[in-house]
Amino acid sequence: MWVVILIVVVPAQAGDGREAPRRVRFTADLRQQGASGFSAESPDRGGQILVEGTCFAVSGRGGDIEGATQGLFVRDARIISRWRLLLDGARVDPLGGYTAEPFAGVFVARTRLRDGHIEPTVLVERRRYVGSGMREDLSVHNYGSEAAGLTLTLEVAADFADLFAVKAGREEPNAPVTVTAADETWQASARHGRSDRGVRVLAPGATVAADSLTYNMVVPPQGEWHASVAVVAEVDGEELPVRFPLGVPIEHTIPVREIAQRHRESPTLRSQSLPLSLTVMRSQDDLAALRLADPGEPELDVVAAGAPWFMALFGRDSLITSSLTLAVDPDLALGTLRALARHQGTVVDPLSEEEPGRILHELRFGVDVSLALGGAERYYGSVDATPLFVVVLGQLARWGTDREVVDALLPAADAALSWIEDYGDKDGDGYVEYARPTDRGLRNQGWKDSADGVNYADGNVAQPPVALVEVQAYVYAAYRARAELAARRGDATTASHWADRASSLKRRFNKDFWLADRGWFAVGLDAEKRPIDALASNMGHALWAGVVDPDKAARVAERLLSPELFSGYGIRTLATTMGAYNPASYHNGSVWPHDTALCVGGLVRYGFVRHARQVAAGLIEAAAFFSGRLPELYCGFDKHEVPGPVPYPAAGSPQAWAAASPIGILTALLGLDPDVPNGTLSLSPALPPEWGSVELDDVRLGRERLGIHVRGDGSFSWTGVPGLTVKGRGDPQPIAASAP
Repeated sequence: MWVVILIVVVPAQAGDGREAPRRVRFTADLRQQGASGFSAESPDRGGQILVEGTCFAVSGRGGDIEGATQGLFVRDARIISRWRLLLDGARVDPLGGYTAEPFAGVFVARTRLRDGHIEPTVLVERRRYVGSGMREDLSVHNYGSEAAGLTLTLEVAADFADLFAVKAGREEPNAPVTVTAADETWQASARHGRSDRGVRVLAPGATVAADSLTYNMVVPPQGEWHASVAVVAEVDGEELPVRFPLGVPIEHTIPVREIAQRHRESPTLRSQSLPLSLTVMRSQDDLAALRLADPGEPELDVVAAGAPWFMALFGRDSLITSSLTLAVDPDLALGTLRALARHQGTVVDPLSEEEPGRILHELRFGVDVSLALGGAERYYGSVDATPLFVVVLGQLARWGTDREVVDALLPAADAALSWIEDYGDKDGDGYVEYARPTDRGLRNQGWKDSADGVNYADGNVAQPPVALVEVQAYVYAAYRARAELAARRGDATTASHWADRASSLKRRFNKDFWLADRGWFAVGLDAEKRPIDALASNMGHALWAGVVDPDKAARVAERLLSPELFSGYGIRTLATTMGAYNPASYHNGSVWPHDTALCVGGLVRYGFVRHARQVAAGLIEAAAFFSGRLPELYCGFDKHEVPGPVPYPAAGSPQAWAAASPIGILTALLGLDPDVPNGTLSLSPALPPEWGSVELDDVRLGRERLGIHVRGDGSFSWTGVPGLTVKGRGDPQPIAASAP
């Protein structure tokens, strides 16, 4: 059966004859079997990525795995390095590749011309499902008038290479691989360092050799042939649970049931804007696929940073993703906080950069952890994850998480604050700086962590130690969050202490980082406490955190929307007038959706809704060019110069904080600011007019469910939340300063 992908928009009529908000429905055989959120996408440039949890597959557009950076990866190791399909000993001609879900792909190809035919009559379909291994359902269709005798071969190999070696394209010496082939089963194993890795390929009906699986068949005219193959991963002698078992209908498998369940439990969006609806739905699907089961608390999930190279828990990425998605899934923030708290630093280790109270940068489980940053499973070289931990805990409390749950994380928050003051501020000037202790770590440790990501206006690269503008903003927000948590518990002494620390930091920050003659905030302070004077997007994060004095906010907002920073599709990381500007760079002129989303939140916070609307509309327009899936980043070319956003060649996709960005900007433009512990909810919707009517239902606030209905004329109403006092405003208002 061929997959039919339809996007059906049902324009139900409102009672007054106007068109009601569109409810987007998706139909396909997978959807009819119980999944939801189906979307088609054009084949990726040069390949296709499927992902589910810690497992992902990178292949060519036709489904073959054979390139240097391609493979099937499980827990940071490549368990399949070759997976190539031949028919009668020849390559097939790819016709297209599509993703049905982030973990499910379909590849269609045709064979070479057969004798006696004008054009090829045999087509091959491969349906691939990725999850702690892989299942591939093969179908051969004969559209000819006579039976076709065929031999289908799957060439297979495993090298168990470490993810970091594959990513870097390094020819690392791999451990010897032992291969056995018997009884319709192909098996390989290797010991690499301290880890044993293995893979078993189950191929019912196949003849198995050391390097291939072979099927001989006769397909009748207008007939079909089918087979299924399973790839099962093994780690240290134990096989991982099979997510897509052979013989089990796809609709009954765990990943399909899980994603369907999440859709049933998630808030429902209805909008007259098809691009907005598709983008938010795609984001929810991608975030579901990027979830990782937390071994410490299996009932809670965390989110991986993104595919293909960041399928692991990252402190900064996971926390920002959690913050942006509180409106649709506060449990993700809770799982992330708990996991990060368990791995919080306890000792001083210069190699891994662990320090007491510090929140990790990333957690890896590859076969050779010596290749990872710091040469260990846990690397702590992030200057911003630690204050963000406290910020997100404060936000989680405001969204109504039970007090005892929040209280259990307070010791970790206090340890994080101690790190800020005892280790983060190494020179005692009141600002948090970074400087790696060895050459094994990252040179730059903010979110712009490429080697040239922090520079002056003339293009020269700043040398650490550096105090970044956004990091001081996060620290301010962390102080405010901790003060608020203490005040709710009647701890006036602690509340006063952290409120005073926040006020002092804000006062000094607005003096030391503000460039009055330029009209913007410095990217940071260098080792000599000189301003790093480039015009960059970082200061938008300071708006988001609320550390900017009101008398400076208007100039910041105008700079963010200036032609130098705003491309039309998002806010550039670096202005076009700066010496290091390059629209096709990683951090010096590209557009990162999460960066833009935080800027939108900051603009709304200070009441610059016209600016926020314009940026948000540009980001959703950009998403449409990527089939609703915003990538990690894209190039910063101006909208008036190019017909669409130009892809960045090595951008990860799906990427967690990119997927979270549409949800974050929608939350911000709804003016959705809950304070459940104090029994209040602020709403001040100010959506772009081109989005028309928008309805968001079943938003979880503590034990209540909120519905927001915004009409095309800007008026709005809400339902639910009987236990909260709703402060609805017709005019845009700043978000409360204590809740970034």
